[in-house]
Amino acid sequence: MLNRLSVMMFLQYAIWGAWLPLLWPYLSTVHGFKPEEISMVFAMGAMGAIIAPFIAGQVADRWFNTERYLALAHILGGLLIFQLAELNTFNEFLVFSFVYSLLYSPTMPLSNALAFTHMPDRERFGRVRLWGTVGWIAVGIAMGQFLLYKHSPAGMSGAALALEQAKGMANAFRLSGALGIAMGLYCFTLPATPPKRGRSANAFGEAVGEIVRSRELLTIFLLAVPVSCIHQFYFVHTSGFLGSVQRDLGAGDPFSVVFGVGGGGLMTVGQMAEIVVLGAMAMWQKCCSKRNLFLIGLLAYGLRMLCFAYGADIAASLGVSPLVVLITGVALHGVIFGCYIFLAFIVLDEHTSDDVRASAQSIFNLVIVGVGVIVGSWVSGEVAKWATVDGKLDYTKLFSVPMWASFACLLLFFLMYPRTSKQTQSAGA
Repeated sequence: MLNRLSVMMFLQYAIWGAWLPLLWPYLSTVHGFKPEEISMVFAMGAMGAIIAPFIAGQVADRWFNTERYLALAHILGGLLIFQLAELNTFNEFLVFSFVYSLLYSPTMPLSNALAFTHMPDRERFGRVRLWGTVGWIAVGIAMGQFLLYKHSPAGMSGAALALEQAKGMANAFRLSGALGIAMGLYCFTLPATPPKRGRSANAFGEAVGEIVRSRELLTIFLLAVPVSCIHQFYFVHTSGFLGSVQRDLGAGDPFSVVFGVGGGGLMTVGQMAEIVVLGAMAMWQKCCSKRNLFLIGLLAYGLRMLCFAYGADIAASLGVSPLVVLITGVALHGVIFGCYIFLAFIVLDEHTSDDVRASAQSIFNLVIVGVGVIVGSWVSGEVAKWATVDGKLDYTKLFSVPMWASFACLLLFFLMYPRTSKQTQSAGA
């Protein structure tokens, strides 16, 4: 069973990882969209996560088998995202991003809920979820190598090279579409996960009540939007940032041999670190409280942005290459994901009853992938405008904003999250 769930997670996140890190440089370079326009595309893509709890969670918890919902949503989403490679206008991207998000966004929390349902114990979730990370790595490196060998002509450099590589990024949508259809077909083979009867016909309302009554969950939800905004800076701007560093290095970039170019491949270092952290989470949870693990995750958020904002200065003081500092910052993504985002899903599962689990997962997804992405896209776009000097983006100014925001969230979490947690709810309690 764990192997079957692992394949599900591999495909679930390979679909997303194929195109998400490349969207900003693709839209800005190929189509010439302004930062605020790209931010609107990201925000429109998050709308599905806001609507998801009212549809997908209710359907999966009360009306419809989860695996069938996943199958249909992925097949339709796979067919749709193929079209994104052919679009040209801003309005077209807005509409398609919204429709696709309605299909894909609900599948993330529902795949979590399905996995929790069929695992013998939730502590094994890390072993299953890390295969989603492997999927993200695989498609990220594949796209990086594709751009290196098919869209990096010898002798081409500067803006011309950036444009040629960005044109090749359209193939990321096609790859994602093929993976989506494969995932949909595979979902028909997953074990039956029928809806459950709960105390209320409204699973969403029941899940909200359980969240409000838990101080642990309430703290996580209150900080979810600012933390998601910080996270959005990473996904929106890092591939362009790393891609520009790689182009500046040219033949002096030793990492392009493995990770390719465009920045997306190099970002998979963070997912590689994620695998290590997820593999160790079961052991860490036995020797370290969840509160302390959350604090470590928030600290890693701030340190990552510190590496991006002041990497050159840090490298000079340590006597190392700036690339070493930047890759260290990317690798901190593993600590961030394992000790904050992944752990939040575990705590959410612990503190909600089994008849509203899919709805609770969808509500959290609403906040981090919906509201958080919408607000974070707008904030990151506005900060990018502020940090652009004479037509060039100043990455020190850009990344210093989420750096200080991370440290502020760290302090708030330290003050708000209880030092001792209530005993985990029994299933169906």
